[in-house]
Amino acid sequence: MSIARTWGTTAAERAQTYPCDTIIEPAEDLFRGVDVAAPAAVTYRRLCHVKVAPYSYDWLDNRGRRSPRGLIAGIDDLALGDRMLIFTLVAFQRDEHVTLRLTAPHARRVFGDIAVTYAVVATSPSTCRLVAKLRVTPAPGPLGRLRTSLLAWGDLVMMRKQLLTLARLAERDAAQSRAGRGTSPSEPE
Repeated sequence: MSIARTWGTTAAERAQTYPCDTIIEPAEDLFRGVDVAAPAAVTYRRLCHVKVAPYSYDWLDNRGRRSPRGLIAGIDDLALGDRMLIFTLVAFQRDEHVTLRLTAPHARRVFGDIAVTYAVVATSPSTCRLVAKLRVTPAPGPLGRLRTSLLAWGDLVMMRKQLLTLARLAERDAAQSRAGRGTSPSEPE
Protein backbone atom coordinates (compact mmCIF):
# COMPACT_ATOMS: atom_id res chain seq x y z
CA MET A 1 0.00 0.00 0.00
CA SER A 2 1.25 3.48 -0.81
CA ILE A 3 1.74 6.31 1.67
CA ALA A 4 -1.06 8.18 -0.13
CA ARG A 5 -3.45 5.46 1.00
CA THR A 6 -2.15 4.68 4.51
CA TRP A 7 -0.30 7.73 5.91
CA GLY A 8 0.31 7.64 9.65
CA THR A 9 -1.67 4.46 10.35
CA THR A 10 -0.79 0.99 11.55
CA ALA A 11 -1.80 -2.33 10.03
CA ALA A 12 -3.99 -2.93 13.10
CA GLU A 13 -5.83 0.38 12.57
CA ARG A 14 -6.39 -0.44 8.91
CA ALA A 15 -7.80 -3.87 9.88
CA GLN A 16 -10.41 -2.32 12.20
CA THR A 17 -14.05 -1.89 11.27
CA TYR A 18 -15.26 1.71 11.05
CA PRO A 19 -18.79 3.13 10.79
CA CYS A 20 -18.14 4.36 7.22
CA ASP A 21 -17.64 0.73 6.11
CA THR A 22 -21.38 0.16 5.80
CA ILE A 23 -22.17 3.42 4.01
CA ILE A 24 -20.40 2.89 0.69
CA GLU A 25 -19.67 -0.39 -1.04
CA PRO A 26 -17.68 -1.30 -3.02
CA ALA A 27 -15.03 1.24 -2.20
CA GLU A 28 -11.36 1.98 -2.09
CA ASP A 29 -10.10 2.89 1.37
CA LEU A 30 -7.73 5.66 2.40
CA PHE A 31 -6.36 5.99 5.94
CA ARG A 32 -4.70 8.84 7.82
CA GLY A 33 -3.67 8.99 11.48
CA VAL A 34 -1.84 11.06 14.08
CA ASP A 35 -0.88 10.74 17.73
CA VAL A 36 -2.44 13.36 19.98
CA ALA A 37 -1.04 14.30 23.40
CA ALA A 38 -4.51 15.11 24.70
CA PRO A 39 -7.35 13.05 26.19
CA ALA A 40 -9.87 11.54 23.77
CA ALA A 41 -12.71 13.79 25.02
CA VAL A 42 -10.66 16.94 24.40
CA THR A 43 -9.66 15.71 20.94
CA TYR A 44 -13.26 14.78 20.08
CA ARG A 45 -14.47 18.26 21.02
CA ARG A 46 -11.80 19.78 18.80
CA LEU A 47 -12.72 17.36 15.98
CA CYS A 48 -16.31 18.61 16.10
CA HIS A 49 -15.01 21.96 14.87
CA VAL A 50 -14.86 20.50 11.33
CA LYS A 51 -18.53 21.42 11.39
CA VAL A 52 -17.56 25.05 10.74
CA ALA A 53 -14.14 25.00 9.08
CA PRO A 54 -11.77 22.58 7.33
CA TYR A 55 -8.64 23.18 9.48
CA SER A 56 -6.37 22.37 6.54
CA TYR A 57 -4.85 25.01 4.27
CA ASP A 58 -7.28 27.85 4.87
CA TRP A 59 -6.02 29.90 1.92
CA LEU A 60 -7.11 27.05 -0.36
CA ASP A 61 -9.81 25.15 1.50
CA ASN A 62 -11.56 27.96 3.38
CA ARG A 63 -11.47 30.88 0.92
CA GLY A 64 -8.69 32.52 2.89
CA ARG A 65 -10.63 32.67 6.17
CA ARG A 66 -8.75 31.28 9.15
CA SER A 67 -10.30 28.23 10.79
CA PRO A 68 -11.28 29.15 14.38
CA ARG A 69 -8.55 28.50 16.95
CA GLY A 70 -10.66 29.00 20.06
CA LEU A 71 -13.23 26.51 21.28
CA ILE A 72 -16.79 27.18 20.15
CA ALA A 73 -19.33 26.58 22.89
CA GLY A 74 -21.75 23.76 22.07
CA ILE A 75 -19.93 22.70 18.89
CA ASP A 76 -19.92 19.10 20.11
CA ASP A 77 -23.73 19.01 20.42
CA LEU A 78 -24.19 17.04 17.23
CA ALA A 79 -27.34 15.70 15.55
CA LEU A 80 -27.67 13.30 12.65
CA GLY A 81 -28.14 15.27 9.45
CA ASP A 82 -25.99 18.21 10.58
CA ARG A 83 -24.18 19.84 7.67
CA MET A 84 -20.44 19.82 8.11
CA LEU A 85 -19.13 21.91 5.22
CA ILE A 86 -19.62 19.75 2.09
CA PHE A 87 -20.51 16.69 4.18
CA THR A 88 -23.51 15.53 6.20
CA LEU A 89 -23.21 13.84 9.60
CA VAL A 90 -24.49 10.27 9.24
CA ALA A 91 -23.25 8.69 12.51
CA PHE A 92 -21.40 9.68 15.66
CA GLN A 93 -20.56 8.45 19.12
CA ARG A 94 -19.51 11.12 21.60
CA ASP A 95 -15.76 11.02 22.35
CA GLU A 96 -15.29 8.16 19.84
CA HIS A 97 -16.12 9.03 16.22
CA VAL A 98 -17.75 11.34 13.72
CA THR A 99 -18.84 9.79 10.41
CA LEU A 100 -19.67 11.95 7.41
CA ARG A 101 -20.85 11.47 3.86
CA LEU A 102 -20.07 13.82 1.01
CA THR A 103 -23.39 15.37 -0.02
CA ALA A 104 -22.64 18.67 -1.76
CA PRO A 105 -23.62 18.09 -5.40
CA HIS A 106 -20.66 20.00 -6.88
CA ALA A 107 -18.19 18.02 -4.75
CA ARG A 108 -19.84 14.69 -5.59
CA ARG A 109 -19.49 15.44 -9.30
CA VAL A 110 -15.76 16.02 -8.85
CA PHE A 111 -14.86 13.42 -6.19
CA GLY A 112 -17.62 10.82 -6.40
CA ASP A 113 -19.25 9.15 -3.42
CA ILE A 114 -17.15 9.48 -0.26
CA ALA A 115 -17.77 8.57 3.36
CA VAL A 116 -15.27 9.25 6.14
CA THR A 117 -15.00 8.24 9.76
CA TYR A 118 -12.83 10.27 12.08
CA ALA A 119 -12.12 7.95 15.01
CA VAL A 120 -10.72 9.13 18.32
CA VAL A 121 -9.05 6.19 20.05
CA ALA A 122 -7.79 6.61 23.62
CA THR A 123 -4.29 5.21 24.13
CA SER A 124 -4.01 6.39 27.76
CA PRO A 125 -5.99 8.77 29.98
CA SER A 126 -4.02 11.70 28.51
CA THR A 127 -3.30 10.59 24.92
CA CYS A 128 -5.16 9.28 21.90
CA ARG A 129 -4.98 8.58 18.20
CA LEU A 130 -6.99 10.50 15.64
CA VAL A 131 -7.56 8.13 12.71
CA ALA A 132 -9.52 8.92 9.57
CA LYS A 133 -10.78 6.29 7.17
CA LEU A 134 -12.17 7.45 3.84
CA ARG A 135 -14.20 5.18 1.60
CA VAL A 136 -14.26 6.28 -2.01
CA THR A 137 -16.43 4.71 -4.69
CA PRO A 138 -14.19 4.15 -7.68
CA ALA A 139 -15.62 5.42 -10.93
CA PRO A 140 -15.61 2.91 -13.78
CA GLY A 141 -12.85 2.85 -16.37
CA PRO A 142 -9.29 4.17 -16.46
CA LEU A 143 -10.30 7.78 -15.80
CA GLY A 144 -12.10 6.68 -12.66
CA ARG A 145 -9.00 4.92 -11.37
CA LEU A 146 -6.90 7.98 -12.21
CA ARG A 147 -9.39 10.19 -10.33
CA THR A 148 -9.16 7.96 -7.26
CA SER A 149 -5.36 7.96 -7.39
CA LEU A 150 -5.24 11.75 -7.68
CA LEU A 151 -7.79 12.06 -4.89
CA ALA A 152 -5.59 9.89 -2.64
CA TRP A 153 -2.59 12.19 -3.10
CA GLY A 154 -4.57 15.42 -2.88
CA ASP A 155 -6.45 14.26 0.18
CA LEU A 156 -3.18 13.19 1.81
CA VAL A 157 -1.87 16.75 1.56
CA MET A 158 -5.08 18.34 2.84
CA MET A 159 -6.09 15.82 5.51
CA ARG A 160 -2.54 15.51 6.86
CA LYS A 161 -2.61 19.26 7.53
CA GLN A 162 -6.13 19.00 8.97
CA LEU A 163 -5.29 16.18 11.40
CA LEU A 164 -2.03 17.81 12.51
CA THR A 165 -3.81 21.14 13.09
CA LEU A 166 -6.63 19.50 15.07
CA ALA A 167 -4.08 17.52 17.11
CA ARG A 168 -2.04 20.64 17.89
CA LEU A 169 -5.16 22.56 18.94
CA ALA A 170 -6.41 19.68 21.12
CA GLU A 171 -2.98 19.50 22.76
CA ARG A 172 -3.12 23.24 23.43
CA ASP A 173 -6.65 22.90 24.84
CA ALA A 174 -5.50 20.09 27.16
CA ALA A 175 -2.47 22.06 28.34
CA GLN A 176 -4.61 25.12 29.07
CA SER A 177 -7.10 22.97 30.94
CA ARG A 178 -4.32 21.48 33.06
CA ALA A 179 -3.05 24.99 33.77
CA GLY A 180 -6.54 26.03 34.86
CA ARG A 181 -7.18 28.34 31.92
CA GLY A 182 -9.92 28.03 29.33
CA THR A 183 -9.55 28.96 25.70
CA SER A 184 -11.35 31.81 24.08
CA PRO A 185 -12.25 32.45 20.45
CA SER A 186 -9.89 35.44 20.27
CA GLU A 187 -6.90 33.58 21.64
CA PRO A 188 -4.01 33.38 19.17
CA GLU A 189 -2.66 30.07 17.96
